Amino acid sequence: MTTTQTPPHIRLSNEIAAQFRSRDPAWAAEQIAAHIRSFWDPRMRARLLADAGADDGRLDPLVVAAAALLPPARENA
Repeated sequence: MTTTQTPPHIRLSNEIAAQFRSRDPAWAAEQIAAHIRSFWDPRMRARLLADAGADDGRLDPLVVAAAALLPPARENA
């Protein structure tokens, strides 16, 4: 049996989004983006942005909306 682990940036961002699920989606996306901007390492933000662009269903829709509010990833991050 093969087990697949969810990458940390996906698991963590989805956990953050779960805390905001009952709030206004636009406000929630802004708050999630602010948290990620303030506390996440640039490499994790870059991975999140790449996965948000892939739209493979692993990210909560609030996380995808938050990722759209983040600045583009730096090439050398």
